[in-house]
Amino acid sequence: MEPDQSPRIRVDPVTETLTVDFLNSLNRRKFLAASMAASSVRSLPQLANGSENANPDSELNTTPIRGKAEHVISIWLGGGMGQIDTFDPKRKGDPKQRVAGSYYDSIETAVPEVRLCEHMPKLAGLMDRVTAVRSLHHEVIDEHAAATNRMHTGRPISGTVTYPSLGSIIAHERRGRDTSVPPYVLIGYPNVTRGPGFLGTRDSYLYLTDTSQGPAGLTRPDGITPQSQSRREKLLDILKRNADPTTDQRLLDYDAAIEQSVKLSSPEFMSVFELDREPEDLRNSYGGEFGQRCLLSRRLVERGARFIEVSHNLNFLNGIGWDVHNEGIQNQHRLIQELDTAVATLMTDLESKHMLDKTLIVITTEFGRPPEFDSGGGRGHQGSAFSCVLAGGGLLHCGAWGATDEISKKIVANPVSVPDFFATICAAVGIDYHKNLYDGDRPVPITDMGQPIGELFA
Repeated sequence: MEPDQSPRIRVDPVTETLTVDFLNSLNRRKFLAASMAASSVRSLPQLANGSENANPDSELNTTPIRGKAEHVISIWLGGGMGQIDTFDPKRKGDPKQRVAGSYYDSIETAVPEVRLCEHMPKLAGLMDRVTAVRSLHHEVIDEHAAATNRMHTGRPISGTVTYPSLGSIIAHERRGRDTSVPPYVLIGYPNVTRGPGFLGTRDSYLYLTDTSQGPAGLTRPDGITPQSQSRREKLLDILKRNADPTTDQRLLDYDAAIEQSVKLSSPEFMSVFELDREPEDLRNSYGGEFGQRCLLSRRLVERGARFIEVSHNLNFLNGIGWDVHNEGIQNQHRLIQELDTAVATLMTDLESKHMLDKTLIVITTEFGRPPEFDSGGGRGHQGSAFSCVLAGGGLLHCGAWGATDEISKKIVANPVSVPDFFATICAAVGIDYHKNLYDGDRPVPITDMGQPIGELFA
């Protein structure tokens, strides 16, 4: 048998110098191949360590983008906002003749060539501070619950891991110094998709469903005076001091929740829910209950809350909210008008208080709507191409990012995955979207490997 003529390449782990041993003479071609292989081996430590000589396009060599926003107000449009009837209008269709297209006419905005639905005139004048991301996509179509979970956690539902919501992630990463203010507030009905998942109750939310009453369970009964409250707190402190020490995380979390509840029930914090302290003309400019929720979100941001979700799946306007199948689409314009009024007022209100650049406003929904009309004149579900919106937050806004075809059916430019959208939000508030969270000792990427829309950052 012919003797082995392959070179043996060794890398000294200390000096990183190379030695090539030859068992037999090599021809020139084999020597050059060996030299190239040796050169590649030598470069591996530099790539792994993120050396300045590494490929600048390598993800291992990428420094995370960090924006300057400090708060997020996330407006949730439960039911599925139709992008073609709001932030991505196209040619007008005809539900009676079953001609695919928009339900409404479109109007010009402050950004040339970016148009909105005719029922959004106030936001149209502010689109230079807004980016409608028109190329969101995921594969969930018919399941509202699964799509809602996807747009809150950034991931498919798992049978082994309960993933944290975006609100809980931001609360976990950007918890404020003032423990008398909850980092995460939900204005709407709670469920597991909004929750902290494996992060634990410390990163959960405070919630309320009625802006006229404030959070349930925090308002003291009329018979509890400050003196009696003080006595109760002293008694609780005695019981805690005399209890056996514990390392059970559930009990520790429960004690922490009690401590925070006592702080939050104080008149100082509860005053944030007294919307009648605001000028009457400002309150009126926000509009009805949804508008008051947006006003409350601004007051919570002022007090230091990091993440506020404001729910707009209020069914009393058209009977079905944003899930506009069949005849439900006939009064969809009322939802769009209310959204336009409240969000535009929120933006100008924040701007007047020099807070818009520090507050990222996000409008999300579980999926969009197809351009075709169903048998009743409404629309079905579409996850393959839909719109979500970013405003303020110190971003370099461009009116719209991404593009769909002539009927908003397919993405034709700059697709954005849900992890990418989450990474953009995390980057805007200075969170490292490359890092891992931990479910016990199991590492979980914070955004499922998403990459932010870099063009929105300076």
